[in-house]
Amino acid sequence: MLGAIFGDIVGSAYEFNNTKDYDFPLLTKWSRPTDDSCMTLAVAGALLDTKGKDDAAVREAVVRNMQRIGRRYPNAGYGGRFSKWLRLRDPAPYNSYGNGSGMRVSAAGWLYPTLDETLHAARLTAEVTHNHPEGIKGAEAIASAIYLARTGADKAAIGTFIEERFHYDLHRTLDQIRPTYRFYVDCMRSVPEAILAFLESTSFEDAIRKAVSLGGDSDTIGCMTGAIAEAYYGLPEAFGRAAMARLDEPLQEIVIDFYERLGHSRG
Repeated sequence: MLGAIFGDIVGSAYEFNNTKDYDFPLLTKWSRPTDDSCMTLAVAGALLDTKGKDDAAVREAVVRNMQRIGRRYPNAGYGGRFSKWLRLRDPAPYNSYGNGSGMRVSAAGWLYPTLDETLHAARLTAEVTHNHPEGIKGAEAIASAIYLARTGADKAAIGTFIEERFHYDLHRTLDQIRPTYRFYVDCMRSVPEAILAFLESTSFEDAIRKAVSLGGDSDTIGCMTGAIAEAYYGLPEAFGRAAMARLDEPLQEIVIDFYERLGHSRG
């Protein structure tokens, strides 16, 4: 999960100042956690609190945590409809197919012992806002890629599963996509690209560089790619420290609790 946060932080400096240069500065004075990190941690806390409980309890906890953390960090960069949703007394899903469902789902990829449970949890985290079929699909695709990566599947198996289950086109290359790629916030034009950045990568850092240098919604693509890359490669300790240093104490506490519950050291 910290890999997702690191990818978000790296991409944050290039979200509205896109780079197509692979050799961009990885961390700058403008690098910061955005709404992607805040909502990733909100969902993680909700899933930790409700593991083993029924669907209604999970949905309620996801809503409660996202609203609580969203209101605590109101300037993190939320989209317009989601920003309004955060302030509603009785929030309802609004049929979104935006990539917010994919960027916040990484905890689901780590917390469950089976792929079916992972997919189910991903759906629950998405549908409280992103109940459009494409919004749900984006969350399920990222979560399942994380699950498969952490349980030993190779890249060919991960790619085949994603293509067959979700019908994303993973036969394109990043070099083919990059020249004309631009800012897209829907799952259909950012989730497959994030997965491709992982599939073409040779290391965690290489995955992040490939993701961000596509251009587009750089923090979110970096977040989704980083989530999968951490599960496959592990997270370099220095990157984990850099991510933690940019989170304040309440958010750090969620990260610490998450890795302690998994039995892993953070970073």
